[in-house]
Amino acid sequence: MIELMVFGAFSIGLLGCVLADYSILYALLFGYLLFFGYGIRKKYTIRELLSFSYQGMCSVKTILLTFLLIGVITAIWRACGTIAYLVYHASEFCTPSIMILASFLLCCFISFLTGTAFGSAATMGAICMAMGNSMGLPPLYTGGAILAGVFFGDRCSPMSTSALLVSVLTQTPLFQNIKRMFQTAWVPFFTSCAIYFLLGLFCPASSNITTTQNVLSEFYDLSAWTLLPAIVIFGFSLLKWNVKLVMTCSILIGAFIALFIQHIDALTLLKITVWGFHPQSPAVAEIMSGGGIFSMVQVFLIVCISSCYAGIFKGTSFFSPMQRFIQALSDRVSSFGATLVISILTSAVSCNQSLAILLTHQICTP
Repeated sequence: MIELMVFGAFSIGLLGCVLADYSILYALLFGYLLFFGYGIRKKYTIRELLSFSYQGMCSVKTILLTFLLIGVITAIWRACGTIAYLVYHASEFCTPSIMILASFLLCCFISFLTGTAFGSAATMGAICMAMGNSMGLPPLYTGGAILAGVFFGDRCSPMSTSALLVSVLTQTPLFQNIKRMFQTAWVPFFTSCAIYFLLGLFCPASSNITTTQNVLSEFYDLSAWTLLPAIVIFGFSLLKWNVKLVMTCSILIGAFIALFIQHIDALTLLKITVWGFHPQSPAVAEIMSGGGIFSMVQVFLIVCISSCYAGIFKGTSFFSPMQRFIQALSDRVSSFGATLVISILTSAVSCNQSLAILLTHQICTP
């Protein structure tokens, strides 16, 4: 009973932060204190609980490193002209009426190709958002299409670490899982395409292609070399290189281009990797500002704190009493229904794919 009360108090705190428009970090810190207090009540020492928390953080260290690389690569691509080059040339073909749909499809394709939702959002997602902003499209619509695209592609990709994690935990064949997903995925896929197409038709936007191209060409040296960091990402991903290694190569090449083609000095470039790219030109800043390690601090902290939950849950057997409730729920709504409910709750609590998969597996194993 106490476990349900603690979990319920955390859920109320989480909902309260959302409704009051406060940072979710406050709710997560509140939740950590709750779960830490639960551990103390169960006679675990502070040192043991801190050790559980550390073990939980260690389980997501790869994801945390990826966040840092995403922050750097999004800043470097903006500074070296990679995004500008793609926006400049793609804006000739992508009209405002199809841009939302194009964002969804392009992000689906790149995420399927690379097997990473985060990396796809940082590369193709950033490009699509810049193009959408230049066309005056509502960021809410473009961002939603990007979010849907990167996760849809990641789910179906044989290179997806999350799909592989599901396969390992459930002891089911990876490609059989993907085949089954394809059998049902066409319904939401084409429904989404139709919705994004209709949004594009009725969305108030203006195609300022010439203005955007002039602004970018005056600020950047848009030679073909600026495309090289993107070619590295897509080309090496086809060769199934490690995503972090591919992103690092792209960052190094982009930094070289920023130094010697865009003529950004080394100290300024270092600041850009940390604080993001913020050009002095207001017209360019409206389209290209963003990125940097600092832009990833909040999501970095969210995953750090929520990963501590997983360690405490596992170390204190927090979910053991809950599993009896889950068993009763599965008797009423089937095992599939119970797992679906729990997976939604763990996703909301953990704020992370991998942690949600692990927590759902921990709770629903019986």
